[in-house]
Amino acid sequence: MKINLFFTGMLCFLVLTSCKQSSEEHQDDEHEMEVHVEKNGHTHSDEIVLSSEKAKAAGVISEVIHSGFFNEIIPTSGEILSATGDETTLVANVAGVVSFSRAITEGMQIGKNSGLFIISSEHMQDGDPNKRAYVVYETARKEFERAQNLVKDRIVSEKEFNVIKENYETARIAYEAVSQNKSKHGVVIKSNINGYVKNCFVKEGDYVSVGQPLMSITQNRNLYLKAEVSERYYSTLETITSAKFKTSYSDVLYDIKQLNGHLLAYGKSSGDKSSYISVTFEFNNCSGIIPGSFAEVYLIAREKQHVISLPVTALIEEQGLNFVYLQMDETCYKKQEVKLGATDGQRYEIISGLKDGERVVTKGAIHVKLASANNIIPAHTHHH
Repeated sequence: MKINLFFTGMLCFLVLTSCKQSSEEHQDDEHEMEVHVEKNGHTHSDEIVLSSEKAKAAGVISEVIHSGFFNEIIPTSGEILSATGDETTLVANVAGVVSFSRAITEGMQIGKNSGLFIISSEHMQDGDPNKRAYVVYETARKEFERAQNLVKDRIVSEKEFNVIKENYETARIAYEAVSQNKSKHGVVIKSNINGYVKNCFVKEGDYVSVGQPLMSITQNRNLYLKAEVSERYYSTLETITSAKFKTSYSDVLYDIKQLNGHLLAYGKSSGDKSSYISVTFEFNNCSGIIPGSFAEVYLIAREKQHVISLPVTALIEEQGLNFVYLQMDETCYKKQEVKLGATDGQRYEIISGLKDGERVVTKGAIHVKLASANNIIPAHTHHH
């Protein structure tokens, strides 16, 4: 029994000695850390540690920023429109009932001279216009040929002959216009350009009159960007040189200059019922942009000097505030609040929060943010 008590006492003594030694070593480590921090003259409780290997793997890129040029930006909205000359409207050249030559849907591609509609007047009260035009033409032709012989013998005066000739020419033109695309079912309406169906204004079985629109066709080669600008920017309009825009159905930012575009015109006054002024650009449709779609527009005006700007990928938003990450050394980062100015959709003007020459994370900022949630330490000692 005494032996058991002896061994138990020795075990407790060794455990207590070990705990005390561990506590003293931990206190010594903390003391050394504090001494090192005091030696460097500052603490780093707001710093974030991300190894260079992990940063590279995550695509984190930082750059030393310098002030430079940045344009004055007018943010607004606009609409994409088909350019003049790139769109045509097919109309009915006879009255009658419409039938489709083939299935037609908006957006489908059609070729020049392809048949789209057939207009039939066969069972209409006024009869077939092609037959009526033929009767009128034949009557006028015979009258004209007879008058040609009579005018030589002065039986028909020159004045009467000219009237007969005019009637003949009118009848001929009308007949050729109707009979040119005549089929056994009626008059065929063909496309006069290569393009795409924009709008179809009629349905199978509709009755149409002469001149009534049937379909609009667009080639989509050139487009207009029509932006609406508040009249308070009127004095700035003459300094506008280009624009960038983003459609409502895509996050792609388009640059008018990269689309071989240019400023076409801007209004000299606002509309009667509007306080907005139109600014119109023309550009090549080489990116599948849809006419009729709405767009978020950034009008680019005069240049400003000595401006710090950052790409949108450098910014992190938290609770309505904007932040960037400064790279302090190879593995250490710091979150910095900034105040934003204008944007052209690609870069933001930085009004305050950054100084010339600081190194800022421009790509992969979200990965630095994730690292801050995983490895924030009370006092970073720069032991790299």
